[in-house]
Amino acid sequence: MRPIERSEILPIGDYEAVRPHFRARVVEAKRPRRVALGEHLSALFENRDSVLLQIQEMLRTERITGEPAILHEITTYNDLVPGARQLSLTIFVQIPDKALRDRLLVELAGLEDTFSVIVNDQRFPLRGPRPDGFVEGRTTAVHYLKADLTPAAAAAIARGDANAALIVEHPHLRARAELGRATLASLAEDLAEDLAEDLAEDLAR
Repeated sequence: MRPIERSEILPIGDYEAVRPHFRARVVEAKRPRRVALGEHLSALFENRDSVLLQIQEMLRTERITGEPAILHEITTYNDLVPGARQLSLTIFVQIPDKALRDRLLVELAGLEDTFSVIVNDQRFPLRGPRPDGFVEGRTTAVHYLKADLTPAAAAAIARGDANAALIVEHPHLRARAELGRATLASLAEDLAEDLAEDLAEDLAR
């Protein structure tokens, strides 16, 4: 999947004019891409639209107009765009009670290394870099992770004949969420785009 390019980013004023429609469209498209994983975790499968929305919203909220700062935001958020035959997830630990959240973030140390995606009984670990401010002996409330699929697994999702699940296997937290038809259909669109790009590159060689 192609990263977000500078030419796609609108100035704040222009973005304000299209924001209601664009934001509503992306928020609606994100619904099937959200997956609940147990009581306290949820995940969002990222794509170009979800990342583009985050960039535009960050620029709007922080009133960022300087070119170096805009390029920095694009570079930062482009890390969330899935690459070829990748799944990219943002995983949230959602615990409203602060005392309970602080206790569980310590109890769940190492959580970021325990996620996987299962496609047709094949396991694909989800991995990502440690975030800024990472502290040993404690996990964070947000995780940015990616799984590299085999060509066969990516093609199975793109064709619509895959069974898939998101799992977490931590000593203090184990959960499995089967991916429903709507979620898989949305991911199929992403991966079909990747396969089409691969075919175009092969034909061009």
